[in-house]
Amino acid sequence: MAVLLALLSALLFGAMTVAIRFGFSRGTDPLLASFAMSLVALTICGVVTAIVPQGGNAGVDALWPFAVAGLIAPGLSQLLFARAIKEAGASRASVVVGTAPLISVAIALAILREPAKAALLVGAGLILAGGVALAGEPGRPDAFRAYGLLLAAGATVLFAARDNLIRWPAGEGHAAPLPAATTTLLAGSIAMGALAARGFRPGGARRFTVALRAFLPAGILFGVSYVALFEAYHRGRVTVVSPLVATESLWGVTLSALLLQRSELVGRRIFLGAALVVAGGVLIGTASS
Repeated sequence: MAVLLALLSALLFGAMTVAIRFGFSRGTDPLLASFAMSLVALTICGVVTAIVPQGGNAGVDALWPFAVAGLIAPGLSQLLFARAIKEAGASRASVVVGTAPLISVAIALAILREPAKAALLVGAGLILAGGVALAGEPGRPDAFRAYGLLLAAGATVLFAARDNLIRWPAGEGHAAPLPAATTTLLAGSIAMGALAARGFRPGGARRFTVALRAFLPAGILFGVSYVALFEAYHRGRVTVVSPLVATESLWGVTLSALLLQRSELVGRRIFLGAALVVAGGVLIGTASS
């Protein structure tokens, strides 16, 4: 069951990136888009949490790390990720976000003083090779903006920081998975809501309604992906779940090629970069767990 949930989470996350790209065809502001998606995902998690029987600790002592993590991702990270998709495209942003395992290991090595292993270094090399393949692609769409990749990199750092916060309590099974997922999304929604409120202008309610309609599919995919992710980590070993979740980049690129080929111009270099990044992520996930 953990394997299926991990694959489902990866597939839905990849599909979400494409849905975000479609949502921006209506010209919505990235902050409102991120806030709308987060609220939809929060609603889904909350409903599932209320319906499905829970196993594990749902107390404040177990859930507070997830609230802190939620401020980081999906808090600020989702805003950067949505903007990255708008500027660089779903496929290219997906490849960059796939490097999150490398960032997670770098944080663990630098801060937690974990030992370096040969497999980690090989995985890092594969991910870097994937980045080189992406950077050297010859043809890009006219709407592509290079700083979108920098935004995706920033989101990736935040995703990795979030993972270092939540994997330990999730992996140990102390926190009930669905309340943990709901707590994470609630904190992220509060953070994005606060940012949206600061920039509120006349007509903001109407613009938010437009964003909610445009990004409803992305929010649904986001919410179900989160439910599957937390349940997968709760039910299976990190050594099994983490490498499968790392395939989300390949799903994002594949779905972009199928549904956004005209606007994304997905070529061999992007597929090669995604494959190398996923291979490196799988190797790192297996070696570091």
